[in-house]
Parts: sequence; structure tokens; C-alpha cells
Amino acid sequence: MPLVSQKGAMRTLSYGQSRDQVGDLYLPDVPSPPVICLVHGGFWRVMYGRSYIAPVALDLVGRGFAVWSLEYRRVGAAGGGWPGTLDDVGAGIDRLATLVEEGIDLDLARVATVGHSAGGQLALWCAKRGEFGADKASQRVKIAAAVGLAPVADLARAYELGCGNGAVAKFLGGSPGEQPERYRMSSPMEMLPLGVRQLIVHGTADQDVPIEISRGYAEAATAAGDDIRLVELPNGGHMDVVDTQGEALDILSEWLQA
Repeated sequence: MPLVSQKGAMRTLSYGQSRDQVGDLYLPDVPSPPVICLVHGGFWRVMYGRSYIAPVALDLVGRGFAVWSLEYRRVGAAGGGWPGTLDDVGAGIDRLATLVEEGIDLDLARVATVGHSAGGQLALWCAKRGEFGADKASQRVKIAAAVGLAPVADLARAYELGCGNGAVAKFLGGSPGEQPERYRMSSPMEMLPLGVRQLIVHGTADQDVPIEISRGYAEAATAAGDDIRLVELPNGGHMDVVDTQGEALDILSEWLQA
């Protein structure tokens, strides 16, 4: 049965067979809205899900964006980690095409990925996934812009810094020396240039993902020819970039609307 667009409502819809292959679709009360694919963080671990980022989705839908908040298989669950986590996010984004076919009014010419922490790595990766993982010919949705909120944008450097208590090695199955191809195919730093507009927002006091990762990534992306903006939040911590009472979502919204 075709789906009926319900403005202002949230619906949880599947894009695969696993209970983790689902997304929450939030629709604003405007016709043909632009779409934000929202990807939660948690260092790719199964204990962290999309519930904590729901207030961000509600904030953004209130600003006129449709929000597709993705869940995905994570480390610690069957199929999670490399490459299942990456495959899930790609498949979840492509599900937008069938949602439109089923009657949901979305503007697929204006799709942006927005991810927090490890979700920031996934959001940036999606911009170039056709060359680093998924078959480009099979992709049905093109990413117009990518946003990282305190993103783990350089997996090799995050491994060196021990971010998330060894989370990168668990996600990719080893160190950069042990799994160089996986790092090359998964780390936004090694995928540059991404070829889409990018925004990075990062707190200067982030203890979980140090801001040096975003500074290094933004510098490398600029040198590679990408259109990228880095916004630093003075004294901001890791969760301040997803605080609906803070300034990060204003910065994000204004940048996307521009």
C-alpha cells in the first residue's frame, strides 16, 4: 500500500530486514521540503542508538527540513562494524527514493547528510560512497552537502589518539597498519576531495573527539579543493554541537538554507 504523507508526523520505516535497519521520518508542514539524513554517533557501538539525537530532528523539522534519522547495525550486533555499518547507512539513504515513489513529498535534489561524532564520519563518507564501497551505479540518491558535528573525520588520527577507548580498531577490525584498505575506504580524510559542500562544527574543549581532528581535516579538504567551512565553538564539549539550546543548530540551519 502506498505511504501517505503525514505532515508534522514522525514514522519509523524499515530499509532492511534487521531491527536496526530502520529510520525515523519527520515531515515539516511545507511542500517538497529539503531532506536531512541525520546520523547519530556513539563510536559505532551497539549500546548507543538514535534516541539521543531525536531532539535535534525535532528542532530541524521545525525549521522546515524533512529529517530521516537513521539507525544502523553497529559493533556488538550481528552484521555491525565494517562493512555492514557503512552499507546500512548507504542503503538507508537510498530508501528515500522509494519513499518518494510511495507517495512521500520530498525534494531529492536537496539532500544533505548530517552526522554527530562517529555519525559525522558516516555522513561525510556518504558524499563519496560510490567510489569507496557501494556500487555507484546502484545509488539512487545523490548527496548535495555534508555536515559533521564533532566528526571523527580522520580515522587514522582518531586511532592514534585512542578515541572512544579503541573504537576505531573495533569498527574497522584493526589498526591502520593492519587494515590499510579499510581505512582508505572509510576515512573521510583519505577520501578527499569529497566534491560536495561541507560544514564542520566542533567544540574547542571536546575531550571525546579532539578538535585537532577537525582542524586537520578542514585544512586538508581545502587544500584538496573542497568547499568547506569549519566553525569552532569556544569551550564547547562533545555534546554541545547537538544541544538544541546552543548555537550549533542555528549555524547548521543557516548554512543549509544558504
